[in-house]
Amino acid sequence: MKRSISIQNTNLTDNKLFLEVEQQIEGLIPEGQILVDSDNYSFIYLMEDQEDYTYIVMPEQIWVFIKNSFEKKLPVWLKGNDKEVELINFNDELEYVINNIKGNSNYGQEMVTKVESIF
Repeated sequence: MKRSISIQNTNLTDNKLFLEVEQQIEGLIPEGQILVDSDNYSFIYLMEDQEDYTYIVMPEQIWVFIKNSFEKKLPVWLKGNDKEVELINFNDELEYVINNIKGNSNYGQEMVTKVESIF
């Protein structure tokens, strides 16, 4: 069964962006892929464990922090209450997704407007 973990907080340092969650993330392996949830105005980073995928949900409220690190090409890390793991391929995937959304009404006009206003 797929599970979702929502980002609760962000922490931007000089050389990394930490996306912080309250759950344990031990055993989760970064997949290097970002999906779009245009119904809930979120980006989703895919991770997997031995049984299924886990969605790391990045709601619109944290996009400005993601943008700041993206512009600096900083690595992005997921920080759980038990460990930290780098989200591989994050910036390349984000760039691809953003470029695909801009001007593309298939994602819904409101999603397009939100992405274009922040990124």
